[in-house]
Amino acid sequence: MGLFPKKSAATPRTQTQNEMDLAAEQKVTFRAVFLGIVASVGGFMFGYVSGQISGFFDMPDFGRRFSDYYDGNGYVFSAYRQGVIVALLPAGALLGSLVAGKIADSLGRRIAISASALFSCIGTIIEITSSSEWAQFAVGRLVTGVGIGALSVVVPMYQSESAPAILRGILVSCYQLFITLGIWTAEMINYGTHELSNSGSWRIPNGISFLWALILGGGILLLPESPRYAYRVGRVDEARNTIARLAGLEPTARSVNMQIDEIRIKLEEEKAGADTKWYEIFGKSLLRRTLIGIILQSGQQLTGANFFFYYGTTIFKATGLEDSYVTQIILGSVNVGCTVAGLWIVKNVGRRKALITGALWMTMCFLIYSFVGRFVLDPVNPASTPAAGNVLIVFSCFFIVAFATTWGPLVWAVVAELYPARYRAPAMALATSSNWMWNFLMSLFTRPITDSIGYFYGLVFAGCCLALAAFVWLFVIESKDRTLEEIETMYEQKVSPRHSSRWQADGHMGQRDHEEKPEIHSGSATTSTHGDA
Repeated sequence: MGLFPKKSAATPRTQTQNEMDLAAEQKVTFRAVFLGIVASVGGFMFGYVSGQISGFFDMPDFGRRFSDYYDGNGYVFSAYRQGVIVALLPAGALLGSLVAGKIADSLGRRIAISASALFSCIGTIIEITSSSEWAQFAVGRLVTGVGIGALSVVVPMYQSESAPAILRGILVSCYQLFITLGIWTAEMINYGTHELSNSGSWRIPNGISFLWALILGGGILLLPESPRYAYRVGRVDEARNTIARLAGLEPTARSVNMQIDEIRIKLEEEKAGADTKWYEIFGKSLLRRTLIGIILQSGQQLTGANFFFYYGTTIFKATGLEDSYVTQIILGSVNVGCTVAGLWIVKNVGRRKALITGALWMTMCFLIYSFVGRFVLDPVNPASTPAAGNVLIVFSCFFIVAFATTWGPLVWAVVAELYPARYRAPAMALATSSNWMWNFLMSLFTRPITDSIGYFYGLVFAGCCLALAAFVWLFVIESKDRTLEEIETMYEQKVSPRHSSRWQADGHMGQRDHEEKPEIHSGSATTSTHGDA
């Protein structure tokens, strides 16, 4: 089965024949794919700056300039100093994500992305010009993080609002794929420079960050504005033409007309109500969705993935490996390969099933990782227990497989689909900021915690993964093959999450799977035009 499988008459229907005919109008166009790829460079920047720092701590010149002391065997960073250097990037990203929604609503999605990308260059300059003061380098990461955090909100927002429905899930998930590509690229460049005896070992990887910022900052200006944003600010013809071009259709095509009608109807409903205030995302009608987004984004961090990416070289050095850089490249390669596979899952497997299965798989991996590391690996001479070291590496890879195919790409897609258009910017900003907040806390406290309890730290993540599986089962609806407006209707009708996969736009239940026939609140939905991935 390909990434974009053809629907056959034998396929169980999840929509009416009318809706399927409309979906069939859309095409996979170069414009839409190009839009998704260029915007996803924002994710690449995120991954690149996250992946490079782990390798810097083992570079002699970086240690000579910024470490606490030299102990005769190498340069030593205290848990505090290492934690602050790592953590100030997500701290800045937390700030950037909180202001990103307002910027995106004021300047438009496209200009907000360009400005955020170029702003990150200021932080890179501060880092590269650091000579001997570790605090200056750390502040540079803080400034870089502001731009990266803003991108982490606006890029998925722009992709979800612009992409044709048949491509939306895949293109939004490409953001996570590019994060993994950024991590892998940083690890490869670190491997190529880490043996240099001068500052080029860390300044070269840092300086290359300019390239990604310029590609995104300039490339995004060649793309159209989000059609939903354009419509909301009165540029109706621009919105219609953008929808048509991205889907490979004429502006008067039936599918385009129905999408414009859906956007118009939702906008009129919003205007009929009171003026929108950002704090209304905590109101009775939206609190549930606001909390779902916050927990999913927090959960992406609490799975423990960045435990490996931020501190990987330190972790695997403790298993007795001679070159921990090689191990990081192996993990990074597994991450990239499995995230590509994750795009197939986004297209063909339900969000709920994938998230629940991935969380349970990661729970199992961390349980084995923790108990083997604590009770089997020799902490004094790990080389004397090579089998235990191999088990840690193998189950680290198994964990990456689970994360990269499920919680990595799917969280960005699900959160981008959660909110009504008028609340999308502040709600996504808040949800994404929770991701960065936990990223910051884990970056700051991982070293002190592992110094104290060692491999038992993995049990914390195992418990979180188990709790996340239960949360998805209880609260997250199935949004695969739905338009943004259709998803909004499902939440308005309070469709049961456990039965949501069979909901149809006419208010009836289809036979999408083998779940029991549910009862839902009465009501009819706005007309759906097509499915989305």
